[in-house]
Amino acid sequence: MKVIDQDLLEKVIIERSRTSHKGDYGRLLLLGGTYPYGGAIIMAALAAVKSGAGLVTVGTDRENITALHSHLPEAMAFSLQDQQLLKEQLEKAEVVLLGPGLRDVAFGEDLVKQVFAGLKQNQILIVDGGALTILARTSLSFPSNQLILTPHQKEWEKLSGIAIEKQNKDATASALTSFPQGTILVEKGPATRIWEVGQSDYYQLQVGGPYQATGGMGDTLAGIIAGFAGQFKQASLYERVAVATHLHSAIAQELSQEHYVVLPTEISSHLPKVMKKISQKGT
Repeated sequence: MKVIDQDLLEKVIIERSRTSHKGDYGRLLLLGGTYPYGGAIIMAALAAVKSGAGLVTVGTDRENITALHSHLPEAMAFSLQDQQLLKEQLEKAEVVLLGPGLRDVAFGEDLVKQVFAGLKQNQILIVDGGALTILARTSLSFPSNQLILTPHQKEWEKLSGIAIEKQNKDATASALTSFPQGTILVEKGPATRIWEVGQSDYYQLQVGGPYQATGGMGDTLAGIIAGFAGQFKQASLYERVAVATHLHSAIAQELSQEHYVVLPTEISSHLPKVMKKISQKGT
């Protein structure tokens, strides 16, 4: 078991070059938020932007776009029904986050199949929320590009076949042998573990707690992971995902000193300040 320490945080979160521009910090496409789960994709988009993503585009229900822009005018948005725009944005994206607030119905399943079929090998795909449920139910073949999976315990049960009460490091290590090489798994739970298929060791969080047990927490984590996946290229993707996951819970733990429950949007709002401090190496 590996611990995420200050050295790793400082390796990943570095100061920005004075000559850089928004194109250097990731072109993200977030897909989800179908009725009645519109808030999920908004929280994911907030987290992605607050974590420093350069360009964030959201595909969601048309009725959800006004609400999204009232919270986050920095994101672009389009209707998931617009096939032409969806195709264009899928081609442009470096990182695709699929699934926050995606309802498990025929439309959701068609979207998952379309994304899986349309991605190129050099694109990063994060599969979260409803897309994980659809993936488990349909037994779709994994796409060949870089995969990040972010299941909570129930979703991991469906995906791996391991009952919640039997989920432990040995069972997960065994299950991961059937996943594509290089797949990154964020196995969420009371002691979240972050794995990379092909490596026997794993990271385990030492932060977090029950104050995070509220709707939208996973959507926010997925957004932070997407944001980190699109930047900090000096570190490996596995390291970026581990640090993103750690920060999400570390900020929640800090806020829990004064709050009985920590809201996901509060974690996002604290992200830029915490990242700034780390990038200056605590000075």
